Amino acid sequence: MNPELSLWVEIPVAILLVLSGVFALIGATGLLRMKDYFQRMHPPALASTLGAWCVALASIIYFSALKSGPVLHAWLIPILLAITVPVTTLLLARAALFRKRMAGEDVPAEVSSRRNESGS
Repeated sequence: MNPELSLWVEIPVAILLVLSGVFALIGATGLLRMKDYFQRMHPPALASTLGAWCVALASIIYFSALKSGPVLHAWLIPILLAITVPVTTLLLARAALFRKRMAGEDVPAEVSSRRNESGS
């Protein structure tokens, strides 16, 4: 790698990696500060997604400069996260709602029962 290029590559890579750590810290802080399970779901999911994008971009920049050509296979990780994190979050929320319903707690009614009440 070219010595002049290395500083121009290492600075954005370092900034992106530190930014990823900041996102992780913000997500952890949000996890601790929120009061119930449903509120606690959002900060880590959002922060981990943003952090993963920062790490992937840092990886692409660094390895593209190292190989003197585009290295884009690191995009696979955040793309898979962008697909799986919302699905996982939805399933966890539905499981938590189901457990609260079974425990007899006051939670919103199921969507299917609302349709039946409105006559649809």
